[in-house]
Amino acid sequence: MKLLGIPASNSSRSINAQLVSLALEWTSDMLPSKPETEIMDLNAFEMPIYSSDREDAGGVPPQAQAFLDTIGSADALVMSFAEHNGSYTAAFKNTFDWASRVNGKVYQDKPVIMMATSPGQRGGASVLTAASTGAPFFGADLVGTFSLPSFQNTFDGANRSLTDDQKAAELRDLLKQLVQRLS
Repeated sequence: MKLLGIPASNSSRSINAQLVSLALEWTSDMLPSKPETEIMDLNAFEMPIYSSDREDAGGVPPQAQAFLDTIGSADALVMSFAEHNGSYTAAFKNTFDWASRVNGKVYQDKPVIMMATSPGQRGGASVLTAASTGAPFFGADLVGTFSLPSFQNTFDGANRSLTDDQKAAELRDLLKQLVQRLS
């Protein structure tokens, strides 16, 4: 079994990557046998900004298929969206747009957990709403969503844990649902 973590950010210091890593660790601990885990590096799929003119002139870049192949190799996806000005990061949105030109079901009917975190009180709520609302149209078997506000106050990187017990319980419950879906 393979779990793919997708921090929808191209930042080398991504707090969403840290949240994805923790979620993968907790999910692995819940499964009867240790799964293979991978955390996607969105930088590996860098492409020109999508436009229909570019697509007409040169087709779809091979990185779009590589992105889809990486998703296709997994049994489940654990995603966390960075929020830039209330929406997706440009890097994720561009990769997603190109990939959707190859296969509109970008998530390929995989079970998906969608999360977001941010330094602010809303925890990426705007991007999480947009992502989760559209997810079924793009082939996601959406298990559920999770938002972690005030990342610096609620995530303990040194101990790899959440300091907010209620949020920790909420995330664990969501991950249990994913494990049940995989059984």
